[in-house]
Amino acid sequence: MLCYCKVVAIVPANTLMADQAIGPRGRFVVLEGIDGCGKSTQLEALRRWLPSSGLLANKAELLVTREPGGTALGAALRQLLLHPPGDAAPEPMAELLLYAADRAQHVEQCIRPALAAGHWVLSDRFSGSTAAYQGYGRGLDLDRIAQLDQLATGGLVPDLTLWLELPLAESLRRRGERTADRIEASGEAFLQRVVDGFAALAAGRGWRRVDATEAPEQVTAACRDLLLAELALGSPL
Repeated sequence: MLCYCKVVAIVPANTLMADQAIGPRGRFVVLEGIDGCGKSTQLEALRRWLPSSGLLANKAELLVTREPGGTALGAALRQLLLHPPGDAAPEPMAELLLYAADRAQHVEQCIRPALAAGHWVLSDRFSGSTAAYQGYGRGLDLDRIAQLDQLATGGLVPDLTLWLELPLAESLRRRGERTADRIEASGEAFLQRVVDGFAALAAGRGWRRVDATEAPEQVTAACRDLLLAELALGSPL
């Protein structure tokens, strides 16, 4: 299953809400990290592996999604945030509020219904990215960001966050000549603050670190090992 993501077909959120609960609450897994760390590659690798991994309960399905852009509203907000027309680029506080609106819609339409039905959710970014980019990067108050995130998520937190750690220099090398979006184009000083922010958040929130400088196959193996260790059937939430 996919909720408004480019990788595979879309399953609307109301389809999930119509499902009968199939057992215990599902699991919520998030990939975090700076652009170029390989989240999209690992998201696809895990999408292919998880259904046959033995981790999902009987009849549980996998919803693969992203932020921003995990809903129809989120897709419109993603375009405004990353590729705004003309002089429509949001100021930092407006940017923060738009990300919060995307997350609130995402949680209510996609993530929470899927988890309640016993399904798994695999997301490219969640709350950690807001703290890293708008908090550490833009310099907005982290306590206020946390309060706003509490409103947007209703207290929902991932069961497991995998942080794909990558130095900024390698991120820039991998990006090469590709045209930067509005966030990526905010400058190296901004991006270094984001990198440092992810490191601080990972230490403070108990994220699991994955060395994203390794070959993609090795990164995938590390992600699989962490999922098996942390979220095996019968292990506590």
